[in-house]
Amino acid sequence: MLDIQFMREHADIVKESQRKRGESVELVDETLQADQQRRDALKAFEDARAQQKDMGKKVASAPADQKAALIAETKDLAARVSQYKEEADRATQVYTDLMWKFSNVVEDAAPEGGEDDYVVVKEIGTPRDFAAEGFEPKNHLELGEGVAGIDMRRGSKVSGSRFYFLRGAIARMELAMLTMAVDQAEEHGFIMTTTPTLVRPEIMAGTGFLNAHADEIYRLREPDDSYLVGTSEVALAGMHADEIIDLSNGPLRYAGWSSCYRREAGSAGKDTMGIIRVHQFNKVEMFTYVKQEDSQAEHQRLLGMEQEMLAKVEVPYRIIDTAAGDLGSSAARKFDCEAWVPTQGRYRELTSTSNCTEYQARRLNIRERVEEGGTRPVATLNGTLATTRWLVAILENHQNADGSIEVPVAMRPYMGGKEIIEPTTWEA
Repeated sequence: MLDIQFMREHADIVKESQRKRGESVELVDETLQADQQRRDALKAFEDARAQQKDMGKKVASAPADQKAALIAETKDLAARVSQYKEEADRATQVYTDLMWKFSNVVEDAAPEGGEDDYVVVKEIGTPRDFAAEGFEPKNHLELGEGVAGIDMRRGSKVSGSRFYFLRGAIARMELAMLTMAVDQAEEHGFIMTTTPTLVRPEIMAGTGFLNAHADEIYRLREPDDSYLVGTSEVALAGMHADEIIDLSNGPLRYAGWSSCYRREAGSAGKDTMGIIRVHQFNKVEMFTYVKQEDSQAEHQRLLGMEQEMLAKVEVPYRIIDTAAGDLGSSAARKFDCEAWVPTQGRYRELTSTSNCTEYQARRLNIRERVEEGGTRPVATLNGTLATTRWLVAILENHQNADGSIEVPVAMRPYMGGKEIIEPTTWEA
């Protein structure tokens, strides 16, 4: 949710943000009109209520011969108060419904355009020249099957398409990667947190996920009416809903470990091979609460932590600045880190980090106290530190000609010192 005072004073900025996102510019004027109607209706109600209170005092002190007339007048005034209350409630609901339609205001520095209009910030590392090494690289599914570690066929048998089993050394590699991410997060002052994966509708809505992409989310309807999260960001944002938190000693930082669920609606025939786009995966997600003025610096901090993790798994990657039209509704700006996938000859997203400024906090009523007195919304940010999809890049970039896979050096202590995952046959 946006700050209505900001919208009143800077309607041009909000309109420009709507234009960059490809969303309704007219919504701004419509909302400002509804805001004025709401305020007028509330004033009419409050004035009538004040008159009603004064009339009550008059009735109490009036001579007996005047009381009957005053009581009749009081009844008429009570009817008007009730009418004004209904009008104020309707006007407030119209205004609120419009305010909840807005996406966050885009940062000025975010590129214009849609999905293909990102800006490459920089590239790190050099893709391997497999031709020079004398062999054709296998894709991650071939490699995973070759070491008896990824079983899509049985995953589909048990749960349907795009589910899978991870076994043996590959399952251990996923656990090693996630644990390494938690260790790094704790080194940087993050609080390790395992989170609920089912959340209430108001929490899902508050984080900004029930928008145009709501069909990506699994919903459990009657009698539960709850949602399966696609990221622990949702639960971590909701954890402090309707609270006043203390940021006097610095940001409040969490590293959330959870299973995540996404329907991937509309992606049939696109990236459905292997574990690139699946319905269930595991992830360690960074989530921070900071003062409003510190959000941009915190955003760079989270991006730096993602780079630190990518260096540990030794894969070439690039950083892109996501265009405004491709931002999620809660993000004011987003950076993605995309790893090189040899068999696809392209970079694929592994991480993203978003600055949501005060957008989520306003919707979830998360505030801090300020020196001047009173409270104000905090800013929230999120960023991926490791997820199951990373295995795609790790396997393909660390493969050998015989189908074995080298374990990145930093991960070896988390895998009992294992350096190579050798090809093996399935036990069953």
